Amino acid sequence: MVTGIVLAGGSERRSAVDATPVEIGGRPILHHAILAVASIADEVVVVITPDAGRPRLPSDAAVRVRVVRAAVGGRGPIAELAAALAEARGDRAILVGGDQPSLPPALLDELLLWLDSTSGSNALDVVVLSDRGSIRPSPAALRVSTVGPAAAAMVDDVAGSLVGLFERLRVGTLEPERWRVLDPQGASLRDVDTLEDRSGR
Repeated sequence: MVTGIVLAGGSERRSAVDATPVEIGGRPILHHAILAVASIADEVVVVITPDAGRPRLPSDAAVRVRVVRAAVGGRGPIAELAAALAEARGDRAILVGGDQPSLPPALLDELLLWLDSTSGSNALDVVVLSDRGSIRPSPAALRVSTVGPAAAAMVDDVAGSLVGLFERLRVGTLEPERWRVLDPQGASLRDVDTLEDRSGR
């Protein structure tokens, strides 16, 4: 079973600042991320900060979508991820940001396939994309049984980051020559921080 995890804390904060909700194609950017993971997962968990307003969810997702709150605020994506993994019913998860509206489902599926291809002493905990010599923390495929405890142990680290978390785990990378076959324009790396980002400016 696969749990889709959408970290919506960051997108919620940005949307609250903007006078106009950030939308693409008539949908909130959060809906695009949810629908992408819903197409390849058995459930979707959307994580928000403790004080965030409950987001409006798409009515046409193929699987059940749940909203959970991070246990503590001000700790960034680590606290959100820990909350999601604690609620996950799957043994694997696909992690995306709520501000990533252009995620090709085929690429998300490839991340999971790469994770599944490892086992035993060679089993990976995380599979991410490599871009220009660096790893990108989302999208990512995660093994819930190992990433969950590691994330929970880092919740109190105010300087913690997803990259810092992954550095403590066994990480595999999909190199550009492999993942760009499925995403030639690198759309999966795009995030929308402002209204201007909708048009790629």
